[in-house]
This record gives sequence, C-alpha cells and structure tokens, in this order.
Amino acid sequence: MKRLIWLCALLGAGVQAQPERFFDDFSYADPAALIAKGWTPRNKAGHPGVAGASWSAKQFSLLDDPSNAVNRLLRITASTDGTGVGTSQAQLCHARKYLAGTYAARIRFTDKPVAGVDGDPVIQTFYAVTPLKHDFDPDFSEMDWEYLPNGGWGSEQTRLYGIAWQTVQLEPWQAHNQQHEEFGSLDGWHQLMMQVSEGRVKLFLDGRHIATHGGRTYPVAPMSINFNLWFSPAGLLPKTEQARRYEQDVDWVFHARNEVLSPAQVDAEVARLRAAGVAQIDNVPPAKPALTSLCDF
Repeated sequence: MKRLIWLCALLGAGVQAQPERFFDDFSYADPAALIAKGWTPRNKAGHPGVAGASWSAKQFSLLDDPSNAVNRLLRITASTDGTGVGTSQAQLCHARKYLAGTYAARIRFTDKPVAGVDGDPVIQTFYAVTPLKHDFDPDFSEMDWEYLPNGGWGSEQTRLYGIAWQTVQLEPWQAHNQQHEEFGSLDGWHQLMMQVSEGRVKLFLDGRHIATHGGRTYPVAPMSINFNLWFSPAGLLPKTEQARRYEQDVDWVFHARNEVLSPAQVDAEVARLRAAGVAQIDNVPPAKPALTSLCDF
C-alpha cells in the first residue's frame, strides 16, 4: 500500500500541464498547405477598405527567405488602380479562440509599392478580433497593430498605431478605443507583441514597451488572429493604367495562452521550436462553445 501511494505521488508530481501554444513559421510549400493547417483567406466583400474591392486567396504566397536559405516567408499583397473594381485587398485569419496571453509576430513592413506610383493610404496589419454583431456590440474585442507608411485618416504622417478597442459603429463611424502612435518609417523587419493579462494590454515594438491599454478596452471575448493588407478609401490616388501593388511579409506568429512572456522569452521559444524542426504547433483549445471564424472583418 505504501509503495502504491509513493508511486501515485511520484507520478502526480511528475505530470506537468503542457503549455498551450500556437506557433506557425509559414514553411509551407504553397497557399493550399497553409489553408489545410487552419488558416482562412478572406473572400467576402465589405469593411474595411475600398468599396467594391475583392478579397481572395490569390493575395497570398509562400517564398524562400532571401536572407536565410533555410527559412520560408508568407507574402501578402494588395493592389489598386484607384477604383473599387480595380482594388484587391487581403486578410488571413486563424481560429477564433484566443484571449488572454502573449501574442507576437515578426513582420516586414514596406514603405513603397513594388509596382506603380507611390502614395496610396495603405494599411499593413497584425491583429486579433471578434466579429462585430451590431453597432456598439458590447462583446466586440479587438487589439491591433496598423502601419500607415503613406499616412491616412486625416494625417499625412507615416506612423504605426497600437490600438485596443471597446466597441465601434461603422456607419456613421464612431469608435471607442485607446491608441498609441509611433511616428516615422518602420520599413523593414519588426517584432510586434501584445501581453494580455489582468485587465491590461501591453504593447511591445522590437522588445520595447511602448504603451499600456486597459479598462473598457480590455478584450472580453475570444478572438481570431489576423493579418490584413488594405487601402483606406479616403485619399486613394486617381485611377492609373498600372495598378499600385504593395507587399507585407510575415516570418512567424506566436501565442502563449494565459502566459505573460517577455520579448526575450518569445524569441527564445521561437528559436527553440525552430531548432527542434517544429513548423507549426497548435494546442490552444477551442473556445467553449466552439466559435466559427468567418474572416470577414
């Protein structure tokens, strides 16, 4: 009997809960493999961006990293000729099941188009969001990073927004949120991170704590993880024969459920997973009840 009690105690002490993590390093061969692993490209028209714009899986590709022969990248593209029908925007979503914890991604922002003239108010993003069921939905939750290399929304300044939302009405626009702005060019690679815990959303840019949001803007409902590349309709350049095409690259994305990790800890965990050959891990449990991510906002 004593031996049985000792053995049970030993086994109990040795059993540790596995950390609930989501990680993807986008090492897929093609977009079909990306979709098979739980990512959903948007194909539904609507907010945000240019009225009449299209959304599709064609806006995504996987490519070899030009600076690292053993690495792959996700490339997101969006283009416009200045008209709604001539505009293609991009959004990619992962399951709606993320709430408290640490979110991070390594992203390449770009200041200039790879084709056509420069100047459109393009928005390059990484964010988590719930669907907006109706105007001023009290369960709406959103935390996002939005980079505007050509300005927009009433200002020509190049800037990065870090925003936490309480709720919003789309028409006419009325938003309730907290925001922080970092001014100046961020062309190139950056680590964006959010710590979501105990009523506060802490934002980190390249390891530097730049803002804390909370109170009514703290998320209250499970969110999907998203990347989005779109154009603000206000300030779009006139129609041109050659479309203006912009790119945004993603190296990896990471989430630690109910854990507050530092930027250095996130870097170490990503390095550990990659060294172990882990291309994707997803043991974050679904929301209860399970929620559908429609990938349309």
